[in-house]
Amino acid sequence: MKIGLRIFLGYFLIVAIAGLLLAQVFVAQVKPGVRQAMEDTLVDTANVLAELATDDFIKGRIDQGDFARRVRAMAGRDYGAQIWGFGKRTSQYRIYVTDARGIVVFDSSGRDVGRDYSRWNDVYLTLRGRYGARSTRSEYADPNSTVMHVAAPIRDAGGRIIGVLTVAKPNSAIAPFIERSQRSVWRWGAVLLGVSLLIGLMAAWWLSRQLGALRRYANAVTAGERATLPRTAGEFGELGHALETMRTQLEGKQYVEQYVHTLTHEMKSPLAAIRGSAELLEGPLDDTDRTRFAATIRAQSERLSQMIDKMLALAAVEHRQRLEHPESLSLADVVADAASQCETRLSQAGLQLSLDLAAGLPDVRGDRFLLRQAVVNLIENAADFSPHGGVVEVRLDAEGDRQRVEVRDRGPGIPDYAVGRVFERFYSLPRPGNGSRSSGLGLPFVAEVAALHGGEASLVNRDGGGAVAGLVLPG
Repeated sequence: MKIGLRIFLGYFLIVAIAGLLLAQVFVAQVKPGVRQAMEDTLVDTANVLAELATDDFIKGRIDQGDFARRVRAMAGRDYGAQIWGFGKRTSQYRIYVTDARGIVVFDSSGRDVGRDYSRWNDVYLTLRGRYGARSTRSEYADPNSTVMHVAAPIRDAGGRIIGVLTVAKPNSAIAPFIERSQRSVWRWGAVLLGVSLLIGLMAAWWLSRQLGALRRYANAVTAGERATLPRTAGEFGELGHALETMRTQLEGKQYVEQYVHTLTHEMKSPLAAIRGSAELLEGPLDDTDRTRFAATIRAQSERLSQMIDKMLALAAVEHRQRLEHPESLSLADVVADAASQCETRLSQAGLQLSLDLAAGLPDVRGDRFLLRQAVVNLIENAADFSPHGGVVEVRLDAEGDRQRVEVRDRGPGIPDYAVGRVFERFYSLPRPGNGSRSSGLGLPFVAEVAALHGGEASLVNRDGGGAVAGLVLPG
């Protein structure tokens, strides 16, 4: 499981549990909170009505007096009220009055007059000077049929409790408000969970993207590819710079070790030839042998010089991870410049140069010096393998949205055993005629320049004999 997914699942699990617990708490508190508010209202109502009923109760006409008539008239009143989207047309109050013994002497519903209510908490506690209230089911089997009863004492002029007035209201009257509040809590809880999910996805995607970029960079470096440090933020940026520093230091050590080892091996052959020729020159020789051995020393010295120069050029290119100062340039001008630079050598070797450069091609982004040197290396390589009097063909044409430089010769071509190795560092085939070898650094330089420009290099056999070297660059 990817770390981004793990972080997301952990974050979402924590948020989901927290959100669920919070929603449960809110939902659980909605019902008692609303009922507490209703009870507070019933307390005020019961005490107001107890004061209004006192005169009729003392005079013994609580069931037929003005108070009873007004309460019964209230049942026929059309309220026509809209309370937060819910209509209210009639009263849901039940009002009853008991005497000092707890016997019902007035009931707005008219059903329980004469019954003994002295054992109900609302009457029992109030008659003893305490706060009396109860919540009782109207139907025993239905938990939603509870009715809240709140009582207030009726006192005589001396302050003695002579009766109790109770106001009752079914809890179902506020059930729609409770249900709507609970639905709102769950709905907003779901919105919170959805927003948390979205934030978690974005955070996990960002973390995964940062880590993925660093992982791809590390894999590319491990595979020996040319990789650019990705742009990352925060601690990921610091980690990336640490990886880049470590890569640079490790590559530098490995690069030096590899080059020293390979260069030492490659220099043994020309140094042996120079040393042998020098030893022979120390003895008595005729002019012909002396000239031949001196020429050998000169040729091998030039080979060493060329090897060192090209090694330095290749090392400079291989060390780069990107073009420092790319510019917009015409590839046709670069190729023409490289061909002009090689004319003298081709002429001395008895070779002709054929240029076929397509016109109207768009400019490319790159380093003029590196591209020119890459084309020079291709032309010189083709010249080394071309027969005397042959033609080295240089072509530039469009290849889709890219531009392709081709250098063709009519030499012996690439032997089967060398087909996969021509771009290896220090690998060189013997030249026709004298069997000498080059530094083996020209084609690797071309491959590195191509990769640095986002292109590719190739060398394949040509139909009819010879080889075709290609340098493809993005347009």
